[in-house]
Amino acid sequence: MKHFLSAIRFLTILPIGTSGEFQPRSMIACFPLAGLVIGMLLALSDILFSRLWPNSISALLDVVLLVVLTGAFHIDGLGDSADGLYGYRSRVKALAIMKDSRIGAMALSAIVCTLAVKWAGLAGIVEDRFIFLLIIPAYARTTTLFGFYFLPYGRPNGGTGHAFFKDPVTLKAFRYFTLPVILSLFSGWRGILLNLIFGFTLILILGYYRKKMGCITGDMLGAMVEIMEAVLFLAASIGGNL
Repeated sequence: MKHFLSAIRFLTILPIGTSGEFQPRSMIACFPLAGLVIGMLLALSDILFSRLWPNSISALLDVVLLVVLTGAFHIDGLGDSADGLYGYRSRVKALAIMKDSRIGAMALSAIVCTLAVKWAGLAGIVEDRFIFLLIIPAYARTTTLFGFYFLPYGRPNGGTGHAFFKDPVTLKAFRYFTLPVILSLFSGWRGILLNLIFGFTLILILGYYRKKMGCITGDMLGAMVEIMEAVLFLAASIGGNL
């Protein structure tokens, strides 16, 4: 429970747990559970939004809620990664650009496009809407575990994600990911499709990171979360008009 609360405090603005409690190697296994908490708040809020406004406005409010609830934590990483990884820069140059707190044109474009895709996906989800809003934030935050597992850290001398890479991640850390996967199966073929798209997108992102950088950073982990969340919301809306 202590690690679970720490994960929620780390990934959201919710004042849960003890502020001085930071055990990164222990809390990462709880990232899928923290994602379910985010998803539960999103799904319940969406019920209220849907009673007051049409679907397009409810979807927009859902996107805003995610930004506020997470303190734009991963959006910052998305912007920095877009600035650093765009173009034919060397690994050293890309890492230096991602370290810069200033935002560039590519960062702004990536953030706007990703939020727009989230809105479009959320607006198009009709069937099993509650389930998808509940589990997709959990899927998105689980991507960081795969990043920890498959790629080395790109800033061995220090960085925002350095503490998470001190010890190797074992398969045991993925144990709570089984919960959103099981929940996804309640949505039938859409849940199966969601898992297939999750796996395919994950392979593409990790493959790109490996080829482009040969490593991963805290910003790149944040970008994974935002991109995966947008892709899965869009995937969940497939067949919405059928």
